[in-house]
Amino acid sequence: MRISIQIFSSLLLAASVAGASENSRFFKRQSNNTDYVLKKGPLDTPWTEKVGTDPWPEYPRPQMERSDWLNLNGVWQYQNVTGPALDVQERDPGAPPFGKDLGNPVLVPFCLESALSGVMGRKAIRSWYRRTFDIPTEWNPDNRVLLNFGAVDYETTVFVNGHNATKHTGGYWSFEIDITDFLYTNVTNELLVYVWDPTNLELDRIPNGKQVIDPQHIWYTPCSGIWQTVWLESAPAERITKVDLSADMDGVVNVTVHSSGNTPSLPYDFTIHALNSDATATAQGTTNEPFVFKIDGVELWSPETPNLYNVTIQMGHDTVETYLGFRTVSQGVIDGVPRPLLNGEFHFLFSTLDQGFWPDGIYSPPSLEAMKWDLELLKDTGFNMVRKHIKVEPALFYRACDEIGLMVMQDMPSMTHEFYSRDRDPDFLPASITAMDQYDIDIITQCQAQALNRDQVLLEHQAEFNRQLAILIEQHKSYPSIVSWVIYNEGWGQPRWLPVEYNLTAMVKSLDPTRLVNAVTGWHDHGAGDYHDNHHYSYPQCGTPWYSLDSSPYDPKRIGFQGEFGGLGHNISDENAWKVPRSINEVNRTYEINPTTDIWNMRAHKLFVELTEQVELYACSGAVYTQTTDVEGEVNGLVTYDRRLNRMDVEQWKSDIQGLYDAARKRVEGKEVQMGKTASAESVGSVPVISWGS
Repeated sequence: MRISIQIFSSLLLAASVAGASENSRFFKRQSNNTDYVLKKGPLDTPWTEKVGTDPWPEYPRPQMERSDWLNLNGVWQYQNVTGPALDVQERDPGAPPFGKDLGNPVLVPFCLESALSGVMGRKAIRSWYRRTFDIPTEWNPDNRVLLNFGAVDYETTVFVNGHNATKHTGGYWSFEIDITDFLYTNVTNELLVYVWDPTNLELDRIPNGKQVIDPQHIWYTPCSGIWQTVWLESAPAERITKVDLSADMDGVVNVTVHSSGNTPSLPYDFTIHALNSDATATAQGTTNEPFVFKIDGVELWSPETPNLYNVTIQMGHDTVETYLGFRTVSQGVIDGVPRPLLNGEFHFLFSTLDQGFWPDGIYSPPSLEAMKWDLELLKDTGFNMVRKHIKVEPALFYRACDEIGLMVMQDMPSMTHEFYSRDRDPDFLPASITAMDQYDIDIITQCQAQALNRDQVLLEHQAEFNRQLAILIEQHKSYPSIVSWVIYNEGWGQPRWLPVEYNLTAMVKSLDPTRLVNAVTGWHDHGAGDYHDNHHYSYPQCGTPWYSLDSSPYDPKRIGFQGEFGGLGHNISDENAWKVPRSINEVNRTYEINPTTDIWNMRAHKLFVELTEQVELYACSGAVYTQTTDVEGEVNGLVTYDRRLNRMDVEQWKSDIQGLYDAARKRVEGKEVQMGKTASAESVGSVPVISWGS
């Protein structure tokens, strides 16, 4: 969202998915300490007190599940080693504290800044984590032991028993390490993790979404350190390392099973389990090569019918469980208007802007139950999509969307936006830098010096952004619920004088030809991608012949889309407020403030009337309402930040949302669909047909 230029009157406030632990044969949990204490944060949720010291017990990777695994979540040791001058340039961990008590408990996997972590730190630039663990005696001694991290923000160095095991860069991506050669067989092992996370202080700008060291209004508390599940698992030396899986509306399955080891290709068995029956279909493929085949009589995935099929892949002594959904995403033209198609039919895409922040865990939801609560709220109200806004969620989030039938428009986390806010201005200094504490003056000096070589710096930033964008696609392209990728949001991190979106759109489509690409959501649109996406607060402006100063006229060659609108605020009480003075003082920067939920609902209804008219009269094919929940000083959510107050007149919202779908359906009734290019049969040609058996 962008900052409103209009200042309203002051608002005063007082300061069960597949793979759950019970289904895993050797699931265990190990924890090293018992002196963890939950911190008292500015606000909590109904799930905060339920977390305890055994958080997130579910198997965390639903698209490649193994049975022999060990959850390492729980209480670890922690030490902040950030110096007084915020030594953000110092990435080297220095001498690791092997065998030393770090002195402080931390609950993994929760951000260091969160109350749930037990740390609730500030400026956690350089941090050490430590724990010990034992390898289960039940595990096959001939197997390899793999250490997995769901996500660590931002740069991670891992030590096992004194050995430097790996270094990983990127705050949103999972990574795996084979630690077998570093392990002790009959004694306890030591795991040390060093994390460097400059958030928005570092001159080498990094993808970090809405995280800032100094939170203000639409920029929020950062998340440093381990914020998703850590686990061990046992697997053969020759093993499956990744499964790329897609299936279309015609029953065509496209799978690539990646394998480890020195053997370039190995045979594997692919077994798909049918819905509500004992029937299965089996095919045989070869690793590291695309394998395409067709199954007749499949039931399609859609928001109305979120049908999923379980899949077992066996390669030698390795077996993994995954799943798929049959659906095709494409673009077509109906009555002269480009439309998004799901399974060959126009679906009006209606979503909330979903930021994924939590008052108790910041980036980390307190539990799977809590995370699902948000999604089920949207589904029950009538939304058929969620726009995951410049954040990437744990894998179980996407599994939940697959299960309940919520389409996902997935953003790439943005680079720090200030560095790009003025085109080629060498004197420009980021506002967030100038607002820092006085002892950070060296950062300002370095930033000014770097501006002299800004073009080279931007090239380096762009290369890193491109690298991590590719990781986003590679790690998430097998989820049926994801229907679109978003590259840039409102120009944040976007080189505005150079239309790099054309090359990036081509790159994304080469990595994943099965989805649409929203190259630029908001403004600074050079014409790339499948959408013409406009943001306008408070009222919508979707595919219309009129436009505002910060957007461009509708492009009739692309899908008309309202990437953000709404943002209606509501005055809340102290009970539901993020009790941070600056956040409270900046509530009046919300686009519009309504004193009661009755007025708030009335205003929302007026916006729905306008949006419905734009669907009826113009080229509007989808919209994103801002937003799912309040976040810190923003008070424009469907529910408050603590998830305790639902502002919606639910029946009114259901009726208004259904009105959008009805208007969209009437626009295309009886009209021929001119199909655009899809990623199914057109690219695979003749394929073998596999029959269901039992």
